[in-house]
Amino acid sequence: MSSSDYHNGEKDASPGRPCHTLGEGAGFRILDERTVVRMTGDDRVPFLHGMCTADVKGAKPGSVLPGLFLTEHAHVIGEFLLWVLEDSLIVEAGRQQWPRSRAHLERFLVADDVEIEETRLCVLDVEGAKAGEVLSRAGIGEAAALGPWRWAKTRAGFIGQVPRFGASAWSLLAERARLDEVAGALARAGAVAIEAQALEALRIANGVAALGVDTGEKTIALEARLERAISFNKGCYVGQETIERATARGALKKRLFGLKFAGEVASGAALLLDGKEVGRVTSSTVFPGLGAIGLAILHHSVWAPGTALSARGENGETATAVVSELPFDDN
Repeated sequence: MSSSDYHNGEKDASPGRPCHTLGEGAGFRILDERTVVRMTGDDRVPFLHGMCTADVKGAKPGSVLPGLFLTEHAHVIGEFLLWVLEDSLIVEAGRQQWPRSRAHLERFLVADDVEIEETRLCVLDVEGAKAGEVLSRAGIGEAAALGPWRWAKTRAGFIGQVPRFGASAWSLLAERARLDEVAGALARAGAVAIEAQALEALRIANGVAALGVDTGEKTIALEARLERAISFNKGCYVGQETIERATARGALKKRLFGLKFAGEVASGAALLLDGKEVGRVTSSTVFPGLGAIGLAILHHSVWAPGTALSARGENGETATAVVSELPFDDN
């Protein structure tokens, strides 16, 4: 089933309507683009701690941590959310990125007592101002008691308050058949099934970089503003030296910024200042209250908010693009 199969009533053709729904009510989507992996073994915590940016050793059961796998030069290999259990670690990652991340882990996995098992668990995302209220009406009352980045066990599965797209939201991990049941209950409780486009718009509006979209193989984590997934107080991990140097010296030459456009601009458009390219649009959308907006990793010469650039598309058409700090405001 797709999320649209749970839609209760007629779909609104307005492209901005799904985003208004998230601002005023609740929306849900099963994230088939995510994969869920379980790590077990006595060495799982120290091994993963040394392989990623998250403070795995400092995490307590019941917590959810955003994290990154990096190369030795801090280029981003993959992102993940870590659900910490008493007897195991659950790694939720992008399905397309996971094979490369797994190969990276296995390259360093020699004599460690660690088992990596891909599970049948899936992810249901519930967004919107009334998401917690709707979850309670759907029989998942545990959601209301959770703080950000915390999870609890319910009869439906693992429920966590996980702001994956930058706004307050909840995620449920369970097998697909169970998530289908929960999705039906959410629809009956007043939530609306939403498409990936609405979540993409929410992500862009909140200035959250998407790996493989706003980043490339040579993107350094700090260039993409992925600080929420980096512990700056933990011990040694792969890629730490580059992160430390960039943090201490302020040596970044490129960084993710927002853009406000005079009209709709497609991803891939070149961004120019006085005829010189300073970046390319990596994500773009139209968002209620903000209008046409986008993201780009920009050269340091144009970081000042309010800087006016020219966005040039593949066909040579141009539009004005104004640099904005992230997250966007509605001014």
